[in-house]
Amino acid sequence: MPVTSDVTRPDAGSAEDGRLPINELFYSLQGEGTLAGVPSVFVRTSGCNLRCWFCDSYHTSWEPTHAWMSVDAVLDEVTAYEQAEHVVVTGGEPLLHDGVVALLDALDERGYHCTVETNGTIYRDAPIDLASVSPKLRNSTPTPERDPAGDGEWADRHEADRVDLSALVDIVETYETQLKFVVTGPDDLPEVEALLDRVRDAAAVAVPDDAVLLMPEGATRDRLAETRETVAELALAHGYRYTPRLHVDLWNDAPET
Repeated sequence: MPVTSDVTRPDAGSAEDGRLPINELFYSLQGEGTLAGVPSVFVRTSGCNLRCWFCDSYHTSWEPTHAWMSVDAVLDEVTAYEQAEHVVVTGGEPLLHDGVVALLDALDERGYHCTVETNGTIYRDAPIDLASVSPKLRNSTPTPERDPAGDGEWADRHEADRVDLSALVDIVETYETQLKFVVTGPDDLPEVEALLDRVRDAAAVAVPDDAVLLMPEGATRDRLAETRETVAELALAHGYRYTPRLHVDLWNDAPET
């Protein structure tokens, strides 16, 4: 899933010169969360501090690919989609990059509604309209039997770093937040509820059940067909919201969707 737009983008650059590693930049429907179905421009950065074995953006994490783009160049492409009012900054983990703050500042100045999709391990002071946080459960850890790289290098690191309670609480207290958990089955729910208890105990704001979303694991239609019904039933049983993966239902695992 490298950068696939027809727009010519420079390969040279670095974070030191203020550029961002952009894997994809495209216009589509938001597929997940409370804004599912909303037309949006997606700015997908490359690079992640975690390695979920089921990552649906493999080329931003396990095998990162990107072009280096200045904030101004990203803005030029975003504003070319004149019908769009929503921008989704995603990854990888977009909040790894200092330049994302400058990008969010610039988008805010232009009146865009900005969603940031993050794993919740990094806090940034930036104009974020919706923090779409996907805290990682144990089901995400690339154990030896499900390690895409096959070398076991990331299992311990991922497991140690996948939850940063301090950063997660800072995000919840600062921004409108949805907590979006990737669920594989009933065994995940005790961990979801234990983490929610920790966040609610630590945060100075309420975290209502309708801000908690259960999302079926699956980056393809075939895999979603195996998980969605179970996750929908869990949402009903526990009083949380169910979120689809609309882009997968519509376009399977095609890039730029």
